[in-house]
Amino acid sequence: MPRILVVDDDKKIVRLVRSYLEQAGYDVLTAYDGETALHAIRRDRPDLVVLDLMLPDRDGWDITRLVRSDPALAKLPIIMLTARVEDTDRIIGLELGADDYIPKPFNPREVVARVRAVLRRAADTPLPPRALQVGGLKLDLERHLALWQETPLDLTPTEFDLLKLLMEHPGRAFTRGELIEKGLGYHYEGMERTIDTHIKNIRKKIGAATDDPAYIETVYGVGYRLRGEER
Repeated sequence: MPRILVVDDDKKIVRLVRSYLEQAGYDVLTAYDGETALHAIRRDRPDLVVLDLMLPDRDGWDITRLVRSDPALAKLPIIMLTARVEDTDRIIGLELGADDYIPKPFNPREVVARVRAVLRRAADTPLPPRALQVGGLKLDLERHLALWQETPLDLTPTEFDLLKLLMEHPGRAFTRGELIEKGLGYHYEGMERTIDTHIKNIRKKIGAATDDPAYIETVYGVGYRLRGEER
């Protein structure tokens, strides 16, 4: 039974989300401020965190930054909740490593669907011993590792899945909608713009190792493609 930590200073929201997640079969932990949330993450090791952006003590950005900088917690999936609707808030959250972003008000069934989709992508299930390779870029699908010439790239589960789809079809241009549906397993109106942030993050991480941030090319009027031929 996956364990979900729900963090929000609005107790009504916590009760609502907890109720729907428990009905869906999840074990749910709760916290109402940033410090308690960090303590629960380190002590209870949840499988996913549903995290409000605006919290007492530490906000969602700070918690995400701390989690992603801790090697023992870096792969923890995070879904952000927020009443703030500015694109910059969503982009900052995704750049810090959030796997998904849900604006308030929301349908609790949507939260359950997003949780299910992110957990499915991040699941550490046994995979056939195989890998994808495009030039010096390699995905070890058995160990869930991304490498550039054997140097690990620190990708989030969402970034890994997007890169996997691109590497499975090198040279093919994907629309943003296709990247969401084929790479992430669901579609939600308005999510296309967040793909740009995920691609930017992947480029930055590849570029830090290769000095070539354009390894993933923008196809203007279409979307993105991975440069090169699979070998």
